Amino acid sequence: MAVLRTPDERFENLPDFPYEPHYVEVNGLRLHYLDEGKGNPILCLHGEPSWSYLYRRMIPTLVEAGRVVAPDWIGFGRSDKLTEVGDYSFELHHDSLVGFLEALDLKEITLVCQDWGGLLGLTVASELPERFARLVIMNTFLPTGEEALTEGFKQWLGFVERVGKKLQVGRLMTRTFQREESQTPAVRAAYDAPFPGPEHRAGVAAFPLLVPRSPEDPGAQAMRQARKRLAGWEKPTLVLFSDGDPITRGADHFFRELIPGTRQQPQITIEGAGHFLQEDKGPEIARHIVRFLER
Repeated sequence: MAVLRTPDERFENLPDFPYEPHYVEVNGLRLHYLDEGKGNPILCLHGEPSWSYLYRRMIPTLVEAGRVVAPDWIGFGRSDKLTEVGDYSFELHHDSLVGFLEALDLKEITLVCQDWGGLLGLTVASELPERFARLVIMNTFLPTGEEALTEGFKQWLGFVERVGKKLQVGRLMTRTFQREESQTPAVRAAYDAPFPGPEHRAGVAAFPLLVPRSPEDPGAQAMRQARKRLAGWEKPTLVLFSDGDPITRGADHFFRELIPGTRQQPQITIEGAGHFLQEDKGPEIARHIVRFLER
């Protein structure tokens, strides 16, 4: 497999992003992460097609409550990138997360996850409950190939299948944001920064294709097992979905019904936010998480 690294100069002078990079080698690939603050880890996992930059508006508040650790998946952000769509798999991402937790020896984790951060993060949390203290679940789901996917996801999948590695990440991201200040050329360039050419976007093109669409697809069994384990998860769990996400609409009810640990927490909907609610309402969400940790 050919491996690329985005040049460091692509990440210079990004708006509202003063954070130093950190790196660790996991399964032969270099993985980047942010590491801010002290205390028990607050593990922030991004989704498709973003990177840890997505959490920049939440970090200043979250560091009041703990150590914020925000990695980039392989193929995203400052992490190594494989050049072919077929090089990516559910197993690769799953194992890179497990290896990351082991390399940093993270324990007493508060998982904050959205989009693919939930598919992978919730699966791994259910497998390694001894490392996780609580969950914050945002705009994500656990597909097993047995239920119909939302129309919003089907449209997104069809779009990615058509454009592949030609996908313009920054333009796509900023068009979905509800917050006007996040629609600027500078923010668009920040989301484009990891991807200077099509060969850097194989991971972006691969992620939607890895969502299980039949019970036999890779990852489906792992997420079925995650559902079973989470049905007995008594640890504190906060569900924070937005009111304007066509991709994961309705999954908030699924998680509240599935996970016993949600039942002692308030039912909160983030209003005026789309799929990337960290960008639209980051400080508000961070305050909810800090109050959750205080409780």
